[in-house]
Amino acid sequence: MSLAPYIHAMGRGPGRARSLDATEAEDAMRLILSGQADPHAIGALLMLMRYRGETPEEIAGFTRAARATLTALPPVDLDWPSYAAGRTRGLPWFLLAAKQVARRGKRVLIHGWNSHQSDGADVRSALSLAGIARARDVADCARLIDRDGIAYLPLDSFAPRLLALLRLREVLGLRSCINTVCRMLNPAAAPAAVQGVFHPPYLALQQAAGTILGQPQLCILKGGGGEFERNPSKPVMLWRLIDGQPCETLLPPLIREPQRLSDVPRSMAEFARELPQDPFARAIVLGTTEAALLATHHPRRTELEHTP
Repeated sequence: MSLAPYIHAMGRGPGRARSLDATEAEDAMRLILSGQADPHAIGALLMLMRYRGETPEEIAGFTRAARATLTALPPVDLDWPSYAAGRTRGLPWFLLAAKQVARRGKRVLIHGWNSHQSDGADVRSALSLAGIARARDVADCARLIDRDGIAYLPLDSFAPRLLALLRLREVLGLRSCINTVCRMLNPAAAPAAVQGVFHPPYLALQQAAGTILGQPQLCILKGGGGEFERNPSKPVMLWRLIDGQPCETLLPPLIREPQRLSDVPRSMAEFARELPQDPFARAIVLGTTEAALLATHHPRRTELEHTP
């Protein structure tokens, strides 16, 4: 078994090279995750795909193969991936938004890999302040979601082979499509999912891949640091799937004064509040909560009620 036919298809040169279809991509990823593919061939395949630009079919095929290797997770209402670097976002306010969604009765699974962050504001360091427990493994994740309605499951705890592929960035010097595959993974097969992107072209890519994968409800936005985190001082377009059908929803700004997400003071004491007192930080949390609830078919409210 070899990746050579797929590398050949993508790398034949101008006028003859082509992308993989979903079946080919699924077979290629199955071979990679089996441990039987040559490491040099894996790097060549991923970099060819990056150079050409991955297609929805390739992402869907890779995702299907990755899902087939996973241990069953407890049922949840909302899938919330977190695989961004976060260097331009500031504090990870989206964690407080995810907690707000859980407070409204939705079972939320956050999964990700964020240990590469070193700016003191990384996701894993902020979890305890947000009141979100980190699961040790799949069984612990089930317990935490039953207890709290929300949990963070690190990628290394449930898909170590995917993590190894993700970390090829340290060797190749570039990200690969594996970041997108992880965002599409939805390991608990939640009916609703949210996804953040940093580069706008990935909005349509991930929406189309979600359609191929049969994702019922999906909400994607260009968010802070590539996370699902809304800037409430700007209008935001949500790229959605509603009952599997693609559509877009434009949300107007929640506050008038334009600001950047990184402008919010990095106050861990402020972050430790259930809802921050700083007006802009509070608007980030409530605006992101609103967008996430739309993914679950929750009625939209301009202002979300909160009982201190």
